[in-house]
Amino acid sequence: MIRPNYLKKGDKIGIISTARKISKAELKAAIEEFESWDLDVILAKNLFKVQNQFAGNAKERAEDLQFMLDNSEIKAIICARGGYGSVQIVDLIDFSKFIKNPKWIVGYSDVTVLHSHINSNFNIETLHAIMPVNFKANSVQSDVQMLRKALFGEDLVYKIPAHHFTNLQSDIKAEVVGGNLSIIYSLLGSKSDLKSKNKILFIEELDEYLYHIDRMMMNIERNGHLSDIELLLVGGMTDMNDNKVPFGKNAKEIIKDFVERNSLKAVFGFPAGHISPNNPIFMGREMRVWREENYIHFTQSNE
Repeated sequence: MIRPNYLKKGDKIGIISTARKISKAELKAAIEEFESWDLDVILAKNLFKVQNQFAGNAKERAEDLQFMLDNSEIKAIICARGGYGSVQIVDLIDFSKFIKNPKWIVGYSDVTVLHSHINSNFNIETLHAIMPVNFKANSVQSDVQMLRKALFGEDLVYKIPAHHFTNLQSDIKAEVVGGNLSIIYSLLGSKSDLKSKNKILFIEELDEYLYHIDRMMMNIERNGHLSDIELLLVGGMTDMNDNKVPFGKNAKEIIKDFVERNSLKAVFGFPAGHISPNNPIFMGREMRVWREENYIHFTQSNE
């Protein structure tokens, strides 16, 4: 995997929105935070445009991403928020200059489109992490500082209690792919589809119906993405919905069924996704995962 250069004081970073609309007020806390890191924040030309729920039309959003990719002075591209819309622009982008001059692409949720597309097609690392729209909440300050550590090149090290569905006993070391479950599902069969063989597949989700969790996992299984992975890493499964006639299982129980019938190694409860903490993950980088009694350890080194 190709690794973009880490940030240093004085670097320029760009803020764009590839999906939902965003306001200046919603970005105030993030801009102030980035500037406190001695970074020069560049806002995309069309960032505050509005077309219904989107941050401008597809052409305008693609223009902003293209500019940031092509500008050699921009060292990281921070996606302001998720929502829906990144898939509308990914095929409009020329990544040729980005391939020659890689830079960090940062975000989660709908930004999974970019993580998966870049990982599968260009073998360049990206960063799954908190986005500017989240910075204003006091509860996420640890997430913000973890983002700073990641962007400036510090190792990512985590330790969590072993969830009772976690079955990992051995040491795993493999690249991480994945992101938001709905987005992974929506990309199946496309040129942005993830490459899962011999990798750690990370999944997380928010505000979905339980039957649809099963539907998405079924399609991921039928497309072969559970047959050859090293580990299934399950993050936040937040604010799920049920029908009047109950599905009968919660999201983690549904996923556990797929773990068992595919004889997968799995870790549940990783603190990332639409939850707090939402810890950063270097997508496309090796993660070491191991168990020590009732705790699971994770490391991603900058070496």
